[in-house]
Amino acid sequence: MKKKLLLAATLAGVAALLRSSSTRRSDLPAVQAVPELDLQRYAGTWYEQARIPLVWQSRCASNTTASYTLRDDGLVDVHNRCEDADGAGVEARGMLRRHGEHPAQLQVRFAPELLAALPMVWRDYWVLELDPDYRWAVVGSPDRKHLWFLTRDKHFPKDRLDILILRAAERGFDTTRLKYTPQY
Repeated sequence: MKKKLLLAATLAGVAALLRSSSTRRSDLPAVQAVPELDLQRYAGTWYEQARIPLVWQSRCASNTTASYTLRDDGLVDVHNRCEDADGAGVEARGMLRRHGEHPAQLQVRFAPELLAALPMVWRDYWVLELDPDYRWAVVGSPDRKHLWFLTRDKHFPKDRLDILILRAAERGFDTTRLKYTPQY
């Protein structure tokens, strides 16, 4: 009997926790991507200033870059690089594609080409804010689990980065989880 009561109490607690966290999420406005994105202008090398990372990025300690190269078939090759704590290079190659009709709602995959037909290997990659001159970008996922602050220059003024981070927090991203990326 005690085990049943303990199980029932545990399940009730988990259910309450799930309800409260989903209520908080539903109170937030939906994440919006920028209205326009010119992939030709977006292509090239970006320096990561901070992130709420993907799993593969857990080894990245510094000097993180993302390079995007347009392909003739409309897809974009992605080449991410960083250095681990010992200075060794870590790389991930992937693919970026438009997803749906919205120009800034993209998807990225780092799984092998063989698995590209499987929907679960693609992750949302939405451009949330973009400098008019394409000098910086804020990229995230609509579920608010991932976030990147990218710049064209290796070094970016901290006060400007702080403003972008504050705006991401106002959109409901948990910026306390950010990992800052030293660029040497």
